[in-house]
Amino acid sequence: MPDLLTHVIVGYIVGTLLSMRYVWMKPAHVTLVMIGALSPDFAKIQLVVPDGVAASILGVPFSWSPLHTVGGTVLVLCLGTLFFAPEYRMRALVLLAIGAGSHHVLDVLLLTPTGYAYAVFWPLTEYRPPSGGLYVSTDRWPAVVAGISALFVWAIAHYRDEPTATE
Repeated sequence: MPDLLTHVIVGYIVGTLLSMRYVWMKPAHVTLVMIGALSPDFAKIQLVVPDGVAASILGVPFSWSPLHTVGGTVLVLCLGTLFFAPEYRMRALVLLAIGAGSHHVLDVLLLTPTGYAYAVFWPLTEYRPPSGGLYVSTDRWPAVVAGISALFVWAIAHYRDEPTATE
């Protein structure tokens, strides 16, 4: 669970920093970045509908795991943007992709037994980049560091937007 929380907090940080740079970004846009940061973990639907159940329903071999790769993420994000009006789809896709990119970057930094990350760029390549070996997904310290960083970013954004007495 700390891993999931960390992804959401990092999505908030990235989205808030972008909103400080681009005036068109509102809180709803920051939320899109946060949802994008969760999107690769949609593969965890296998906890509710295991691969075997889905395979027996569909009648073909099936796995949820590809959703946690760049190819699966692109598919999920493209399908997700269909919930938006056509004029907002490209902006929504970009914001969701930024969040998903932050998720994949954090996951490549995980400590793995093999020393290699998952096949991030599947289906383009089966290459498994070396893992960063920075932390384990059950560690709590990344969530704490992300939470403290989010507080600083929130404070900067909050006090930056507050009008001063001279205005």
